[in-house]
Amino acid sequence: MKRLVFAVIIIMLAGCSEQPAGEPVMRARLDGKPIAAATAVSKPDPSPSASEAPSACRPVVFEDVPLTHCIADPAQHRIAMANAAADGQPFGSLAAFVASTDAATIAFAMNGGAFGDDLKALGYYVEGGERLSEFNRGDAPEGNTNNFFMKPNGAFFGSGGTWRVLSTDAFYATVSDRPQFGTQSGPMLVIGGKLHPEIQDNGPSRAVRNGVGVDAKGLAHFVISDAPVSFGQLARFFRDELKTPHALSLDSNVSALWDPARGRLDKARNGPIIVVTKREKAKAE
Repeated sequence: MKRLVFAVIIIMLAGCSEQPAGEPVMRARLDGKPIAAATAVSKPDPSPSASEAPSACRPVVFEDVPLTHCIADPAQHRIAMANAAADGQPFGSLAAFVASTDAATIAFAMNGGAFGDDLKALGYYVEGGERLSEFNRGDAPEGNTNNFFMKPNGAFFGSGGTWRVLSTDAFYATVSDRPQFGTQSGPMLVIGGKLHPEIQDNGPSRAVRNGVGVDAKGLAHFVISDAPVSFGQLARFFRDELKTPHALSLDSNVSALWDPARGRLDKARNGPIIVVTKREKAKAE
């Protein structure tokens, strides 16, 4: 009888033990090193992690394309722009920006806006409440194929904890106050809940791309592909999965992310940088 009771206890304990986790799917990142990719959920994990603070970014897969989805929450984060160091010289890359800042204050950073050969903003750019560059509403110069000129383009901008994405024309028509930060890029991916009129459902152009959209709750969603993606696929992710009424392409081929919590630092030639900082760290300084 004692042996029977002991056997039952062993079975019960085995049934309550944690099952081993499956092997993560590995995806390539921009610098060629592997990153782990999940298969669906992209919301930040609220549970404690081994690091001081969990990452605001999560890997997802959409239409068989691996993406990384980062969320900036006004209750937890601040957003600012950065382009040049104290000497006025553009950083030129996320790695150079990393060397100039305290990583403990950063939730994540991402390339953010069209730029010229001088690494400065090609269009509207506001940093620290100072407008450093006006809106560019012109057409593409002859021979220029920059997606920035694929109208309508638009801007990501905000003040305090209120962040928005609008097409360039909508910004001109409705925004009168200068925001604390702003960056112009293009094309728009989603406009009023609909895909950009010139974006095909799944066009032939494939590139590593990133974009930003703001949902009805005021959360800013930043997405970067970890493999080549079409404009249509990226736009549908914002429209269908993230439910952002407006979304803006930030760049193609030079898209890059710095996620300190996960140790990710992509290598690319960058101009303007969108910096998402942690509110608690900013208040403590």
